[in-house]
Amino acid sequence: MQSVARPRPVDEASRRAWDIAAQVVDPEIPVLTIEDLGVLRSVAVGEDGAVTVSLTPTYSGCPALEAMRDDVTSALHAAGYRSVAVELVLAPAWTTDWMSEDGKAKLREYGIAAPTGHSTVRPAGAVRLQLAVKCPRCSSLNTRELARFGSTSCKALYECRDCLEPFDYFKVL
Repeated sequence: MQSVARPRPVDEASRRAWDIAAQVVDPEIPVLTIEDLGVLRSVAVGEDGAVTVSLTPTYSGCPALEAMRDDVTSALHAAGYRSVAVELVLAPAWTTDWMSEDGKAKLREYGIAAPTGHSTVRPAGAVRLQLAVKCPRCSSLNTRELARFGSTSCKALYECRDCLEPFDYFKVL
């Protein structure tokens, strides 16, 4: 499974601001940074020192987006940037393909099954088959979906039939 790398800025000033913004953690899954999650799209520092950050939410109604925006702004202000603008970019839509492999490993260590497979546009009439979801605790494939929506809309609630533990699965989007 290959994640899609976000293009890092070319100029030094924007790279420095990117590195600061990239450390902001996701408010719903605090082991992931917004860079791990793939919602950090771009960072640019203008000649006047103003920083513009672009974020793509995991979905347009994401309740964590306001917290992410505030946290990015606070982190950059704390680093000395006076003018910070955080923009939302809704197209192209975010996909789990943008998550880093490191981020997926962090999810598993945290007890959330990472998304498996790639988000792709399917031809008309194609049917997506649900493959087994591996338990992040015992690695068993003997699992079942309990609810299509888990602790957040991005996740489904699963149960392992071997260790009997419930867990979240980050859905492929």
